[in-house]
Amino acid sequence: MPYRGGMADFGHPGPGPNPRFGEDLVGLDPYDPEARAFAEHLDRMERCGPTFTVEASISGVADFAESSNRLGGLRWWASVALVSLIIIGVIVAAWDIIGRAALWLSS
Repeated sequence: MPYRGGMADFGHPGPGPNPRFGEDLVGLDPYDPEARAFAEHLDRMERCGPTFTVEASISGVADFAESSNRLGGLRWWASVALVSLIIIGVIVAAWDIIGRAALWLSS
C-alpha cells in the first residue's frame, strides 16, 4: 500500500485564502496583499518540522534565499556577502583537500 500522508506540514499549500483568516486573523481581508504576507509570515514562524534532515536543511536554505530576495539595500548586500564568504570557504576547503590528497597519492 502506498504512503498517503504528507511528510511534514510546511504551512499553507498553494493559492487561495489562507486558513489563518478563519482562525487567527479574523476580520482581516484575505485578499489584501499585506494581510496575506502577514499570514505567510505567521506560517513561517510557527513551522516546526524536524531540522535534522536533508529536506529541512534545503528548506532552510530556500527560506534564507526567499527572505534575502525580499530585502533591499544594506541587508541585501550583507546577505550577498555572507553567501559569498560561505562559497569561498567551501572552495578553499575543497582545494586544500584535493591538494593534500594529491600529495598523499604521489608519495
